[in-house]
Amino acid sequence: MTVLPDDYWLLRVRPQPVTAEEYELLPEDVSRMIEIVGGQVVFRESPDLRHQRAARRLADLIEAHARAAMNRGRGCLEVDTDVDLRLREVPLLNRRPDAVLYRCLDREDDERLRAEHALLVAEIVSPGSETVDTAHKLGGYAKAGIPHYWIVWLDETGVSAIERYQLDRPTRLYKHVNTLMREAGGTPEIGLPIPITVDWDELEY
Repeated sequence: MTVLPDDYWLLRVRPQPVTAEEYELLPEDVSRMIEIVGGQVVFRESPDLRHQRAARRLADLIEAHARAAMNRGRGCLEVDTDVDLRLREVPLLNRRPDAVLYRCLDREDDERLRAEHALLVAEIVSPGSETVDTAHKLGGYAKAGIPHYWIVWLDETGVSAIERYQLDRPTRLYKHVNTLMREAGGTPEIGLPIPITVDWDELEY
């Protein structure tokens, strides 16, 4: 097993792909700064405060409805933000979505969060991330088999729109379900992957 050098900045100019084993050796403060796409290191821009708040508000909303679903017998569900999500082992594909709803992991076995656990992934679009969120991640999450994907748009007051996509399993492609718009008013209700009522006031900064 190759041991990564102490000079972690060398990841930026690393000629060979990073393996899953090497990634596991990285300290958390380093792995939080990067994603691995096709074995190659992609440094992540630090999200601004509005992005962070929106991710937290969105995760809180999803988590509240996940708890309600569990109370109705859905089974154990968890929601996290900015967490490692392993989509593929070789070449390594590791993302850190803004919010993810997933089936509970076996903590005793230190089980890693993988695509097969995820029910819903949400990515918040920031300036400069439009292509990555609306094309690259859209295709990558679908190919990994994640059933639902949300692209979340912001304005100066909070979440302004949520584009919803659902996986077509035979083709491993997402189909656009609908786009929820705050300006349309009301509190839209979503049925899948769990029932969620979108209260736009809860998604303000």
